[in-house]
Amino acid sequence: MCLGIPGRIVAIVDEDAMLATVDVSGVRRAVDVVCVATPGRPLADLVGAWVLVHVGFAMSLIDEEEAAATLRVLAEIGEAEAELEAIRTGSVELPSPPVIPAAT
Repeated sequence: MCLGIPGRIVAIVDEDAMLATVDVSGVRRAVDVVCVATPGRPLADLVGAWVLVHVGFAMSLIDEEEAAATLRVLAEIGEAEAELEAIRTGSVELPSPPVIPAAT
């Protein structure tokens, strides 16, 4: 599954390379903003904007409300992941999966 993670643009790193620093839940990374930049406008106009970040690119602009809702969903997924991890580590008994013979 491919996720876009909400982050806020906090600084422009390199105007020519179209790189900005994005804060994603307290982690700051350089991100390419070519997909969200407005031609003819300075990148500095993007500082403070919320974006969806995927594999090092800001893919789209979003509003703060959408960012907050997406972060809530991701937190819920994280809670689900913790429960799945409990299942993986044996905290919950599961039936044994069927044995599939190896192809020859």
